Amino acid sequence: MKGSSSAKLDLVKICCRALDEKKAEDLRVLDVSAQSSITDYLVLATGTSQPHLRALRVELEKAIDASGTRILGMETAQDSGWTVIDLFDVMVHVFTAETREHYSLENLWKDATEISVPKLLAPPKAAKAPKAPKAAKSAAKRAPAKKPAKRKA
Repeated sequence: MKGSSSAKLDLVKICCRALDEKKAEDLRVLDVSAQSSITDYLVLATGTSQPHLRALRVELEKAIDASGTRILGMETAQDSGWTVIDLFDVMVHVFTAETREHYSLENLWKDATEISVPKLLAPPKAAKAPKAPKAAKSAAKRAPAKKPAKRKA
């Protein structure tokens, strides 16, 4: 597959955040890179109704477009209960509960590695500031404090 593993996971995070913000249910991510020759990750989510599926699709399109990623294909058959968005390295499947249960992709890809969605949705940790060298700390302690200048009235 093209692209770095980090870039692929960044795209997965973008999709998961968009789905989570629009209240998708049962959000799961499967790493299928060892089992599939056509994609590396599957993002699976459930919508509560056809209008909810449309709202999830629209939110995904906005987020994907904002990231500069090209959508290779999208399948949204009227009242099918299933929307698929092909991003090459990532395939997003959004279902109604009945359709998701019927096709049971989690069982089809049971050998895949599941990625923790809460970890994907967690805000990035702030980088720690580098510590000052000990010599600089010691010098700062020994230096006399400057007295504030007196103001003339």
